[in-house]
Amino acid sequence: RMWAYTVGFTVLPHVGGFLGWFLNRKEIPAWYEKLKKPSWCPSRRVFPVAWTVLYTGMGYASYLVWNDLGGCSSKAIVPLGLYGAQLVLNWAWPPLFFGAHNLNMALVDVLCLDGLALGTLCSWYRINRLAALLLLPYLGWLAMATCLTIRIWRDNPELKSGKSD
Repeated sequence: RMWAYTVGFTVLPHVGGFLGWFLNRKEIPAWYEKLKKPSWCPSRRVFPVAWTVLYTGMGYASYLVWNDLGGCSSKAIVPLGLYGAQLVLNWAWPPLFFGAHNLNMALVDVLCLDGLALGTLCSWYRINRLAALLLLPYLGWLAMATCLTIRIWRDNPELKSGKSD
């Protein structure tokens, strides 16, 4: 029965990630490709691979923390609450950026996401070091994604407030 929890926690982050991609997939060639981006912007092909690996790692890490805390106990409120909050902001970024074309809100979202993800890592470190280590690639990718969002926000000023079509 524990395998079902392991799989459930590991798959959960993928649900919002897939939904965000599915709902906004047409905006990538139609809108994203036309944005001014820095030379170090990863290829479009890298993103699905990276997010699959990152979501799997963070999902499994959340299972480790949940398991070490004995499930949904009072001790789990802060560490899993931080995780849940950062996951919601993670899932909110694609609709803000790709769907609404709102670079201002996408930037605010990713900056708040950074803080919550870092808070999650810090709270998990005291509970399960492997879980915290599994978040390190995610934090690294978020740093790149934040820098990319900032550059796109800065270099495409006409799009900062959202769709105008």
